[in-house]
Amino acid sequence: MRMCRCVNLILMRKCIFLALFCVNTLFGLDVFVGKTTIITLEQIDLDAPVYLEDMQIFSQPNPKNKKEQLLLIAIDYKSKLGEQTIRYMYNKSPREIRLHVRDVAYKSEKLQVIPDKVSPPKKYQDIIYEEYKEAMDIYKLSTPNLYWSEPFVYPLESQTTSDFGNARVFNGSLKSYHSGIDFKAAIATPVKASNDGIVVLAKERYYAGGSVIIDHGFGVYSCYFHLSDFAKKVGDAVKRGEIIGLSGQSGRVTGPHLHFAFKIRGTSTDPLDFIKKINALVANK
Repeated sequence: MRMCRCVNLILMRKCIFLALFCVNTLFGLDVFVGKTTIITLEQIDLDAPVYLEDMQIFSQPNPKNKKEQLLLIAIDYKSKLGEQTIRYMYNKSPREIRLHVRDVAYKSEKLQVIPDKVSPPKKYQDIIYEEYKEAMDIYKLSTPNLYWSEPFVYPLESQTTSDFGNARVFNGSLKSYHSGIDFKAAIATPVKASNDGIVVLAKERYYAGGSVIIDHGFGVYSCYFHLSDFAKKVGDAVKRGEIIGLSGQSGRVTGPHLHFAFKIRGTSTDPLDFIKKINALVANK
């Protein structure tokens, strides 16, 4: 009888432990490569780090509800399918959110450009590397300021000509995937800032041509490429809808258009998906 009571006590302790462990795993979400996931939390320790697997991410205040923190998660286009875990703290106790990473059937497209834009001459390769490094150094910074409070807008009113995620075959060679969307735009069409922020890059680049990048805070950046002229310089504060430059056909292009993109902590995410989801959240508050 005494042995039976001991066994029951051990089993009870195991059940309590398992129950407590399960409480810390809040829920699971299906997420998709190249897309944004927005998670709202009221119960989170702001002084403790948040991790998506081994990468530190940051929560940001919800501009329409000061009691909530937002986790903006961009799932990399080339992310491994399967389970990933977000880890954070509440009342100094660990909590988890499980993400189930799913694939998306992105398309491919064939493009013809001048040969130098597919296989750059050696004299340009150092320039291309420095431009890439400069952009990555910008994207990895997570400014602890939320510059925007209203919904995001599109940089111009036009039809899209190339979707996010398309595999891009330049002159018969697969070189990249499309990290943004393209808007049809005649040369010198005014381009608007998608939301409030700070200009952190405004210059001509080899592949992207005339480029403006805006920091919206907490690791969110909007990008405007192939511009023909700039209306803003680095350090300028911009308002939603303000003109930041003119569209063009600079860099690696097949014709005049605007390439519009978003980066969340260095990861490209579908701009249409991001704007739809973040605006739905803001509009509901």
